Amino acid sequence: MTSSAPITTLPELDADERAHSERVVAHIRAFMRERGGVIGFDAWMRLALYAPGLGYYSAGATKLGGSGDFVTAPEVSSLFSRCLARQCAGVLQDTGGDLLELGAGSGRMAADILTELASLGCLPGRYRILEVSADLAERQRARLAELPRELSSRVEWLDRWPERNMRGVVLANEVLDAMPVERFVVRGRPGGLDVRALGVGLTEEGFEWRETSPSTELMHAVADIVEALPAPLPDGYVSEVCLAFQPWIAALAAQLEQGVALLIDYGLPRAHLYHPDRAAGTLRCHFRHRAHDDPFVNVGLQDITAWVDFTRVAEAADSAGLQVLGFASQAAFLIGAGMESLLTAEMQVAGDDARAQARLAGEARRLLLPGEMGEIFKVIALGRGYESPLAGFSTQTLSL
Repeated sequence: MTSSAPITTLPELDADERAHSERVVAHIRAFMRERGGVIGFDAWMRLALYAPGLGYYSAGATKLGGSGDFVTAPEVSSLFSRCLARQCAGVLQDTGGDLLELGAGSGRMAADILTELASLGCLPGRYRILEVSADLAERQRARLAELPRELSSRVEWLDRWPERNMRGVVLANEVLDAMPVERFVVRGRPGGLDVRALGVGLTEEGFEWRETSPSTELMHAVADIVEALPAPLPDGYVSEVCLAFQPWIAALAAQLEQGVALLIDYGLPRAHLYHPDRAAGTLRCHFRHRAHDDPFVNVGLQDITAWVDFTRVAEAADSAGLQVLGFASQAAFLIGAGMESLLTAEMQVAGDDARAQARLAGEARRLLLPGEMGEIFKVIALGRGYESPLAGFSTQTLSL
């Protein structure tokens, strides 16, 4: 992801973009007025991203790649998806069954994984894509239709969890960070913890942050966070917590009869995520490859995300009966899954083509280096009924 930028540097909207954003704002304002004018930020974020036909992930704007708002690892290089495919192949050889991708973006990762699995002789019975965005699903269909019939015929789209339990692999790349979060602020109070929810209120034309009383669930979540920290959070500390992880992972666990779920996203374990230096939280908005922290501009036209508390993910998995099988940086996972051998083979294919070699080296650097995606992104493996070691976690095991 790009670094934060001032709001004044964001590109101007054209007339169609401005009109669409105004429709989204009007929809959210009407929803808020029906509920007294103030709602939780999680509800506001859900509408901005997922309101049918209006929200960022529901409307038709280009989201990924050079002409979109951000670039994900599968868009950077096929090396990412090919490494992931090699880990999937190891699991599928043991379990058989299917592969389920949650939120498949442009469809490039699915295409690259299927192609690599075919070369390894380890195709899944079905490659299912659970996609809530009708617009993205159409783009995925167009891309995957270009694959050989033997591969494209295995793909099917879902708009909800499968009706039957599955064996095999579940993949979710940059799904957790886009789940609606609650925001909170800590207020200093002698002898106790004073937590306020940061909801959203109406202004004359737009929205503003509004402190409200926290729900019992939010209070308990913040208390768990504070308990894990070596020192109290300072007065005025603002951050986010995703209460949606628990039901989402419970639903995932209900589907997985045997196999492994690989979740890739940017974030940290709890004790590192809620650091005093991160006193303004991790909420980020992405618009045309510029990142900023104001969700109330370009509503419906920009992505809104927050860093993942992987400790909460692990706790939710444990509650749902899943086992944490591995947790590592993206760089360590890709190296364990075979990045070096894949890159070497691609370099040999490039031969004396200096431009191709430079491109491959640049892609690998972006995926692996600490200042790029290598350390910011993490991979966590959750499993049921799976005992074999996972190659992607053979070089590193991080604590949660």
